[in-house]
Amino acid sequence: MSTTDLWYVSYGSNMSRRRLGCYIEGGQPPGAQMSYVGARDTTMPLADIAVTLPGSLYFAGESRTWGGGVAFYDHDSPGATAARAYRITVSQFVDIAAQEMHRIPDPGDPLEAVLLNGLPDARHQVGPGVYETLIEVGRHDGLPMLTFTAPHGLDATSHAAPRPAYLAMLAEGLREAHGWDQEQVDQYFASVIRGEGEGRRAALPSHSPDALDLMARDPDFAGSRE
Repeated sequence: MSTTDLWYVSYGSNMSRRRLGCYIEGGQPPGAQMSYVGARDTTMPLADIAVTLPGSLYFAGESRTWGGGVAFYDHDSPGATAARAYRITVSQFVDIAAQEMHRIPDPGDPLEAVLLNGLPDARHQVGPGVYETLIEVGRHDGLPMLTFTAPHGLDATSHAAPRPAYLAMLAEGLREAHGWDQEQVDQYFASVIRGEGEGRRAALPSHSPDALDLMARDPDFAGSRE
């Protein structure tokens, strides 16, 4: 297993440290419908930084874990996307990527060799899946900063509003990484959540800071729309 490090940049629910912990240590996030086996290396990141990526955040598809739309990043679209970068090992990144695509981590995953050799043209498409397009978004402390997203862009797909449980995870990550208050979180979500179909703005789902604690205590609680 490689011990070479990189920065994994999350713009979605993995901005929440406890949600990322389910991909690394194993477990079920509050409000989620699935649990995860975790990575081969269960060491949590020792360093993380808040970053803002050039490009746009959007929500599309139907999540098997949360229901509703999930976050994607369009690196080529104008805008600014709040994110959080974690310093982890190459093998941990590979295992997180596998679980994002609902696969069990595999010691023989060919993606590990790709990452050790570097992404050609700062991009690599692992497969046709929604989180199988890798992008190098920069470098920090001499290490590559990588994220994954869909092969299509902001304007090439229908948009779908996220469910409250998922949005609450993003909100937790934004508070942890960027130190935002509730008003800043609300303003950000209002700027990136679009309605179905033609990209119009959608009503903002509830995502109060107390929601995750309620979900952790009661797995049947899934938030509400206001």
